[in-house]
Amino acid sequence: MGYSGLYLPDHFDEQPGPIAALMSAADATTKLRIGSLVFDNDYRHPWVLAKEAATLDLLSDGRLDLGLGAGWLVADYERAGIPYDPAGKRIERLEEALEVVKGFFGGKPFTFSGKHYSIKDAEGSPSPVQKPHPPFLLGGGGRRMLTLAAREAAIVHINYNLNEGRINPKLVRTGMAEATEEKVGWVRQAAGERFDSIELGFTVFFANVTDDRESIAAAMAPSMGFEPRDVLEMPHFLIGTMDQIEQDLLARRERYGFSDVILPGGAADELAPIVERLAGQQG
Repeated sequence: MGYSGLYLPDHFDEQPGPIAALMSAADATTKLRIGSLVFDNDYRHPWVLAKEAATLDLLSDGRLDLGLGAGWLVADYERAGIPYDPAGKRIERLEEALEVVKGFFGGKPFTFSGKHYSIKDAEGSPSPVQKPHPPFLLGGGGRRMLTLAAREAAIVHINYNLNEGRINPKLVRTGMAEATEEKVGWVRQAAGERFDSIELGFTVFFANVTDDRESIAAAMAPSMGFEPRDVLEMPHFLIGTMDQIEQDLLARRERYGFSDVILPGGAADELAPIVERLAGQQG
């Protein structure tokens, strides 16, 4: 169908656990990359997660993209009884966790003493196929998170600003076209010389193949405080005919530098012809 990877989220609603499910997908295929979008750092100790990630990479013959995040969905924390700390503290914890994960993949005994984690003379095993470790995928919509992603990740995803902790119109408005341009600018500034080696991406959360995109946009706009044009320009929405959607994806690559596009699973069959045409294109 043209898809290069299967990514799974990490939430507590009705979905499979990502670690076992990703291994199942890797085992059923030979070339498909697998990835987390993204593992919530607060759900697993980073040394434990690094071992699981190394195992996934080893058993998939080096096909893992390791997505890591600070956590954001309040409902998950409430369901599980996990304290929902302020965003700054969660990101601070993720920063330390990245050091721990990199230490696991370092190939020698690792010691770390931080505010949130402490590791003493531990050596990571098994060793991943990809060296020095599977590509890190980090993303977000706030400046601090995107700055961290720009410094550490091979793949940086531009997302909504998730500080609201739940999906609502205020959160969705942070994904508008102009806001997305600003976020890419934050990544560029923080990455410096390594910016050209970063793969920029985003997730499409709503896709609708239709011959009347204007009517769909007009119906959606009022609930979010948008104009219809805002709906059609938002990177996280794809609405229109197959040709219009293809042109929108090309335009977003040109405007933002996006080359890594995550499409919703429910639209995978319908959008496959576009993926076949665009997969592997450069420029």
